[in-house]
Amino acid sequence: MFTGIIKNTGKISHIEQEGSNLHFTIQSPLYSELSIDQSVAHDGVCLTVVSIGDGDYKVTAIEETLQKTTLSKWDAGKEVNLELALLLGTRLDGHMVQGHVDGTGICEQIETREGSHLITFRFPESFAALMIEKGSVCINGVSLTAFNVTRNTFQVAIIPYTFEHTGFRHMQPGDAVNLEFDILGKYFLRREQLKEE
Repeated sequence: MFTGIIKNTGKISHIEQEGSNLHFTIQSPLYSELSIDQSVAHDGVCLTVVSIGDGDYKVTAIEETLQKTTLSKWDAGKEVNLELALLLGTRLDGHMVQGHVDGTGICEQIETREGSHLITFRFPESFAALMIEKGSVCINGVSLTAFNVTRNTFQVAIIPYTFEHTGFRHMQPGDAVNLEFDILGKYFLRREQLKEE
């Protein structure tokens, strides 16, 4: 489990294809804190550390992950948001995030306001029931509050600190993002669907 509070980023230094899998080598100061088999969220995608080098580490994405996330579009040199798994007994500053991406969205517009950045995202309408006004959403691993929600768009406001310390500072309209919707909403929706069957 994660919280969506990003404290570190990493840079993809190498990508290797093996069958339908992609192996990503990530350069990050976090390498010294990692162990093999540990879970780390990469732009919101939970991946397992498979090896650790001198200043970097490697993770593997399987076909299922590549189909539902932006990972298949990643290139060497890309900066990614990193988050270590939640420790029990610490503050939960964001919201409960699994690192299991539901799908992707598209950045439609970025507006610079005095003191913040207002970003509009479009998402598949099939997820409309999981998006609520002032609800939590995880975008590329960052826990944010959604507002101005429609059936297929929503907005978030990014404070300067978050903008400067995550991949949001490189984002452009048209960029694809990983989206994970609130787990509580997913369980509630599933319960309602079962009632109707």
